[in-house]
Amino acid sequence: MDAAPRQRSLLAGLLMACGVMLAACSVAPLPELKPPVPDAWRNAPAGVAPPSADLRGWWQALGDPELDALIDRALQANLDVAQAAERVQAARTLNRHAHDPYLPSLHGRTNDQIDPDTTASYFVAGFDALWELPLFGAWQSSAREAQGQLNGANAALRGAQVTLVAEVTRRWIELRSAQQQALLLTNISDALQEKLRLVQVRERLKLAPPLEVARAQAELARADAALAEPRQAINSSAQQLAVLLGQNEPDPQWLQPGPQPKLGNWQLTTAPADMLRARPEIASAEADVLRAAGELGLSRADIYPHIGLGASLQWSANIASNYRVHTGEAIFSYGPLIDIPLFDWGQRVAAAHAKAHELKAAVFAYRQAVLQGVAEAEIAMGDLEQLRGREEASLQAAQALQASSEALNKRAELRLSSHLDVQDGMIENHRAQLEVVSAVAARDLAYVSLYKALGGAPMPAGAAPRVAE
Repeated sequence: MDAAPRQRSLLAGLLMACGVMLAACSVAPLPELKPPVPDAWRNAPAGVAPPSADLRGWWQALGDPELDALIDRALQANLDVAQAAERVQAARTLNRHAHDPYLPSLHGRTNDQIDPDTTASYFVAGFDALWELPLFGAWQSSAREAQGQLNGANAALRGAQVTLVAEVTRRWIELRSAQQQALLLTNISDALQEKLRLVQVRERLKLAPPLEVARAQAELARADAALAEPRQAINSSAQQLAVLLGQNEPDPQWLQPGPQPKLGNWQLTTAPADMLRARPEIASAEADVLRAAGELGLSRADIYPHIGLGASLQWSANIASNYRVHTGEAIFSYGPLIDIPLFDWGQRVAAAHAKAHELKAAVFAYRQAVLQGVAEAEIAMGDLEQLRGREEASLQAAQALQASSEALNKRAELRLSSHLDVQDGMIENHRAQLEVVSAVAARDLAYVSLYKALGGAPMPAGAAPRVAE
C-alpha cells in the first residue's frame, strides 16, 4: 500500500475518532424549572385535599345531556381544533427528521468546458459527498429544538380543545339562562299588563289616582324593554355555538327554550395539585424553554469550526476532438473538511449571547405562566364558593316569595285581598326566580372558569380529532 493512501486513511480514522468523542460531549443542561406554586390553595373550601387531578368530563356535572352531545360534536367539527391538529402533524413530521442535516449528503453535477483555442471541449460529470459531523452539542440541540416545536404544537392543540369545551359550555349556559330569563320577563310583563288593567279600573271607579296608572304604565314599559337583553343573548349565544361547531346557522332546536344547566348540590371536593401538567399555557411555556435551549445550543455550536468528511468523484471526456482519444478519465479524492469562522466570528458569538438571553426570557415567561395559572385558579375557587352562597340565598328568597304568593292567592279566593295584591305577589315571585336564574348561571360560569384555569380536562375517548402519525 502506498504511503499517501495510508496517510489519508489514518487521518480520516483519527478525524472520525475525534468526531465521535466531540459528539459525545454533553450539551449544556436545561435550566431547572421551579414553578412558584403555593403549598395549598388559599381559596379552596375547608377540608379539601389536593390529590392528583382527574378533570375528565367535568362538564357532565351540569347534568345536561344536550351539552354533552354538543361538546362531542364540537371536538370533531371545530375548525380551530382541526388547525391545531394539522400543526401537530406537521411538527411530528419535522421532528422525525431533526437530525437529517447531519447525515451524509450526495450531490451530482454535469458541465461543459470549452478550451479557448477550440481544439477541445470536455464533458464533465461528477459527484460530491459531504458529511458534517454534529459536534459541540449540535446533535442534542437540534433534537431539543425539534422536540420543543412538537411540544408547543401539542400544547396548542390541547389549548384549543380546552378553550373549545369551555366556550361551548359557557355559550350553552348563557343560551339556556337567557331563555329562562326571557320566559320569566314575559310572565312579569303579562302580570304587569293585568296589573295596569286593574289599576285603570280602579282609576275609573275613582278608587285610585291617575298617578298609579302612570306608574303601572312605566313599570310595564320597563319590563318590556328588559326583554331585549335576554333576546340579544339568545341570538348571540346560538350564533356563537354554530361557529364553535363549524356550521353557518344554529340548530333550530337550540332556539326552543330548555332547562337551565345546574350544578345543584355539587361542591368542590378536590383541588388538583398537578394542574401545572394539565394547563396548556404552562405546557406551552415549558415547550418554549426547551426550544430556546435547543436554539442556544445550535448557536453555540456555530461558533466553533464545522468539521466533516468529504469525497469527490469527477469524470471527463473530450467531445470535440477529431481524433481518437482515451475517454473516461476519472479523478477521486476524499479527506477532512474544516470550515472555520473568521471575519463573522463576532457575529456568531453575539447571536449565541442573544439566544442565551432569549432562553432566560423563556424561563421567566414560564414562571409568569405558572403564577397566572395559580391566580386564575384561586380567583375561580373564591368566586365559586361565594356564588354558591348567593345561589342558596336566592333559592331561599324565591321559596319564601312563592309561599307568600300562594298565601295571597288563597286570601283572594276567600275575598280577603284584592287581585291587585295577587298580581304584585306574582311579579315579586317572578323577579325572585329571575335572581335565581342569574345566580345559577353565575355559579355555572364560575365552575367553567375554574376548570379552564386548572387546565381543562382530558378529552373523552373518541372525542378528540385523530392526528395522523
